[in-house]
Amino acid sequence: MRKSIVLAGACALAVAAPLAHAEVTIGVTLSATGPAASIGVPYRNAFTIAPTTMGGEKVRYIVLDDATDPTNAVRNARRLVSEDKVDVILGSTTTPSVLAVAGVALETKTPQIALAPVAPPPDKYPWVFWVAQPVPLMIAGVVDDMKANGVKSVGYIGYNDSWGEIVLKGLTAATDPAGIKIVASERFNRPDTSVNAQILKLMAAAPDAVMVGGSGTPGALPQITLADRGFKGRVYQTHGVIGQDFIRVGGKNVEGAIAPSGPVMVAADLPDSNPIKQVATDFNKRYEAEYGPNSRNAFSAYSYDATLLVAAAVPEALKKAKPGTPEFRVALRAALENVKNVVGTHGVYNMSPTNHNGMDERARVMVRVQNGEWRLIR
Repeated sequence: MRKSIVLAGACALAVAAPLAHAEVTIGVTLSATGPAASIGVPYRNAFTIAPTTMGGEKVRYIVLDDATDPTNAVRNARRLVSEDKVDVILGSTTTPSVLAVAGVALETKTPQIALAPVAPPPDKYPWVFWVAQPVPLMIAGVVDDMKANGVKSVGYIGYNDSWGEIVLKGLTAATDPAGIKIVASERFNRPDTSVNAQILKLMAAAPDAVMVGGSGTPGALPQITLADRGFKGRVYQTHGVIGQDFIRVGGKNVEGAIAPSGPVMVAADLPDSNPIKQVATDFNKRYEAEYGPNSRNAFSAYSYDATLLVAAAVPEALKKAKPGTPEFRVALRAALENVKNVVGTHGVYNMSPTNHNGMDERARVMVRVQNGEWRLIR
């Protein structure tokens, strides 16, 4: 039976057993409401099947909604640290909110594991780690597909925020050496209901393909509009849309969408030799047992991978201090920075002082929407 979830405004979800002296407390801020709710809710759902013990100690999860607002995310992070005395913060689920929370992590010396794609340099954000694949790694797969299919020009439309900027920067860095020209670049806001003007400008530039720098269900809007306007070229999305909600909203208009993805979404199609297959397949089975057939998605898997990283680091941190103390947070950060060969649903994590993500090409596959499903293409 599914565990009940209580989440409204500042209310918290507590999963696991009653408070214990050495209990590990994990605070989470995510976007269960607002424009990013279509990805925030799956991120949240994973905590019902997350580990309940780490290093032999019980675990308590406190999950707060930031309503897709960086200001709320900061408020949540401060509450989690000052009132709930958390040992680590997971979140948030959008890049702008992740960066906002990073300031709290630095100020309070609390480890943060970002759930959304971000790449802050460790020397600037030494307390921040992240589970999502680096954008350059994923965009490299997109550009490889472009080259293989004769794409010479591409138009770009992305969010008018830090995520849209990160994707454009990655696309520019990858297309320039490939001899692919970005012929137009447009932006839109997450809550927008129309991008007609931007799409008309893109199509006027006659690109061979269009790259959408969006995430969640709002990422479907540009592709729906391209289909309505009769665009026949290839349409690429980011790994920020990998889930059934994107297909549900886009319908037939997102058929053929191509995107990079973590292996978890197509775990059944992976060869048995793939080290990620077993972990990803097990997670999908457990998640779908809770939330129904075909409910698997990339976002809940990022949350789960974050808990696996904490679980790998806790035993080492426990050698230095007790949970709930500043000393334990310092020890946990040091342990996270040195975890090796942690096999998750999205990849294999090998952290270091200069790499707070630790993923390699095993974390990327290319998928396409075919007959209403994400399917592996390579």
